[in-house]
Amino acid sequence: MVFSSVVFLFRYLPLVLLLYFAAPKFARNFILFAFSLLFYAWGEPVYVVLMIFSTLVDYTHGYLVDKYKKQGRMGAAKAALISSIVINLALLGFFKYTGFIVNNINALLGVNIPFNGVALPIGISFYTFQTMSYTIDVYRGEAMMQKNIISFGAYVALFPQLIAGPIVQYKTIAEQLEKPIINTDMFSNGAMRFVVGLGKKVLLANTAGEIFDTITGNGVAGLSALGAWLAIIAYTFQIYFDFSGYSDMAIGLGRIFGFKFLENFNYPYMSKSVTEFWRRWHISLGSWFRDYVYIPLGGNRTTKFGHIRNILIVWLLTGVWHGANWNFMFWGIYYGLLLLVEKFFLAKFLKRAPAIVSHIYTLAIVVAGWVFFVFETPADIGAFFMAMLGANGAADPTSIYTLANNALLLVILAVASTDLPKRLANRFFGEEAKPIVWSSGRLAYIAVFFVIATAFLVNSTYNPFLYFRF
Repeated sequence: MVFSSVVFLFRYLPLVLLLYFAAPKFARNFILFAFSLLFYAWGEPVYVVLMIFSTLVDYTHGYLVDKYKKQGRMGAAKAALISSIVINLALLGFFKYTGFIVNNINALLGVNIPFNGVALPIGISFYTFQTMSYTIDVYRGEAMMQKNIISFGAYVALFPQLIAGPIVQYKTIAEQLEKPIINTDMFSNGAMRFVVGLGKKVLLANTAGEIFDTITGNGVAGLSALGAWLAIIAYTFQIYFDFSGYSDMAIGLGRIFGFKFLENFNYPYMSKSVTEFWRRWHISLGSWFRDYVYIPLGGNRTTKFGHIRNILIVWLLTGVWHGANWNFMFWGIYYGLLLLVEKFFLAKFLKRAPAIVSHIYTLAIVVAGWVFFVFETPADIGAFFMAMLGANGAADPTSIYTLANNALLLVILAVASTDLPKRLANRFFGEEAKPIVWSSGRLAYIAVFFVIATAFLVNSTYNPFLYFRF
């Protein structure tokens, strides 16, 4: 089940809301836990068992860590922490990386180790990192042990951010699990944020995705430069509006149920350096690696060699986290090296350069990076880069026709990826406006965009979510 579906919008969500707000406070986490498992079981019924197992593993290990710490047995507490991490990473590794490892061993050694493959549980990379954060936070003393296993299960399986994040660190939500913030402002802000995300996903991401699929549907061989650039620019918009739209919907749903999730995107395509881009893109993943990998390794408070090593480790892991394929590793190394170049050489020049120059530089780096991300084989990656450079000619009639038909849409996508729409909305309908204008404008916005997005959903069969595969 996905948020941008008729079943979710008109059956599942109304039922959950009705039961959640009608239930007594002590039963609300049970409602969330039960219906989150149902949400997951809609597409992955078998792997609900895996999620329950992960919940039990980390709840038990959190209990042991807390118990041993109170007894002053820090060695035993550390052993419980390591056990939790090993079990979580073993599960993630088995389901996500076994096939990749076996295939590479077979290719490298010329053997034929049989492996039929296993289906990848949806969202396993996201909820594995969440459950790991709990045990680590308890060990560090940054969060109290959760005594109520139902409340902990609600945290692990919480359906608003279960499938594709944002990754919610336990310490940021621990208090809200006991006392969710339930009021009309949270509900109305959440509803508006959800509709914004739904509009991003249905009206913008899906439309951009259709352009990309149309151009690359028959492969990348023979694409003209114009066709290749149109395709990757369309994908650049698709992945942003797809993922940030989902994050907006997740954050909005969280607020409706009384939870404040941290932001996951901050207009990354407005960045003026690659470093700034990664402070604005998938913020929850970057924060997780910073807090649980980069800083424990020493961060930048070490030797120059150690600092470089730490950055490369984090970015190799970032690439690996996204998928079991060499292209994701290349993508992670690509950004790790670029960030090192910026940190030690380019940063001072980018600060002095005109804003338009640093902005174009950043966009060029990011757009090129999506080539590594979207195409899985070195042959396709190489062929696409060659096409972008004009190996197959500057343009062709099909790409010219596609550009002419979608020029206005591309302009809309470009503007929508900046903060201009938000600034205009705040000016005319923000809280600074007269109360009647603010409330009526918000209500009209929610109603109009919800109706339009729903109409698109009913009339379209194209509705992928790119980050579901992670």
